[in-house]
Amino acid sequence: MARARSRSRRSFTLLRWLGVAVICAIAVAYVQPIRAYFDAKDDLAAHRSERAGLLLKQAALKRRLELAGTDDFIVREARRLGFVRPGERLFIVNGVETWTKAHVP
Repeated sequence: MARARSRSRRSFTLLRWLGVAVICAIAVAYVQPIRAYFDAKDDLAAHRSERAGLLLKQAALKRRLELAGTDDFIVREARRLGFVRPGERLFIVNGVETWTKAHVP
């Protein structure tokens, strides 16, 4: 009877270790898919934030494009490039930034 208990304890211990080994093997097999899932989740978040930024930029460009056809925009851009209307005189003033820094708080 002692031998039967000894064998059953050994077989029970062996089955227990076999179960632990199977659980460990399953856990190791799931590591890579779980890592890939989290990497894909991070990539998705990055793509969503990039898309939101691009949509804002697109909206700003659309507004600028709508303004580009107006006369005010054309005049403002021409002035920025240094063009003057016929009959106007062009005056170039140097040192405005230096004067502003010295006199405006």
